[in-house]
Amino acid sequence: MTVSDLPAINASLNALSTLFLTAGFIFIKRGQINAHRNCMIAALGTSAIFLGCYLYYHFTVGGTKFVNPAWFRPIYFTILISHVILAVVILPLIAMTFTRALKQRYELHKKIARWTWPLWMYVSVTGVLIYFLLYQIFPQK
Repeated sequence: MTVSDLPAINASLNALSTLFLTAGFIFIKRGQINAHRNCMIAALGTSAIFLGCYLYYHFTVGGTKFVNPAWFRPIYFTILISHVILAVVILPLIAMTFTRALKQRYELHKKIARWTWPLWMYVSVTGVLIYFLLYQIFPQK
């Protein structure tokens, strides 16, 4: 494995987080608390590994530029900017949501999870989308 493999690995980790978040949502709606907890812990783990790999990649390689096609740049940057802003916002929300669950403060956990889950899902899905746009659909030269 080389540093150039990390974007695909990061996209895979984001996709896994998306799957775990989806399953966790389904489980809690069905009242399957243990399965929900396990999925959310797995989502946290894959997201944490992603963050480490992402930071390592960008500290090693630097930034990535989206140049072509020029007509798609505004769309790409709209997705990217919303993704980055929400990725920063979601970190403390995830921490608070998990802390409340660990302390068994389930009513408070539930209140913040209503915000955390959709934002975390958006960040995970758009992370995969950004990978495909940057490395598969419109590979930059």
